[in-house]
Amino acid sequence: MISLFVVAALQGCTDNAVIDVNHEISNRRWSYIKKVSIPVKIEDNSKAYNVYMNLRHTADYRYSNIFVLIHQRSPDGKKVTERKEFQLAYPDGEWLGSGSGNLYTYQLLFKERYRFPSPGTYIFEFEQNMRDNPLREVRDVGIRVEPAE
Repeated sequence: MISLFVVAALQGCTDNAVIDVNHEISNRRWSYIKKVSIPVKIEDNSKAYNVYMNLRHTADYRYSNIFVLIHQRSPDGKKVTERKEFQLAYPDGEWLGSGSGNLYTYQLLFKERYRFPSPGTYIFEFEQNMRDNPLREVRDVGIRVEPAE
């Protein structure tokens, strides 16, 4: 009975993400010129996907939001850039991300139910777009792409 429960629990925890990776920001100082570039291979463009920016910062991050430029290059070389603002804290300063010690983690949705135009490898680049350069106390930046349900 217990083994049946364990098997059922493990099947319920399967992660169906196409990709979920983070890149560490050196010295927790994200410069304009240090874009985070991540290739994402899409094999089935008939599905809709949710695309997230992963972000981790320390409790010493100075702002309640972050502006980023998200560059997407398709397999045919076409490049699209969008500027996004993500709220990271409530007005009272309480962080919205999940916290562990001094570190706060976010998965910030920026494309919901998105259909990639064709199969192939897409390159996503994340560029910080705040006034501070470098932007201090950003620990990791990454991407998660998962089939939309």
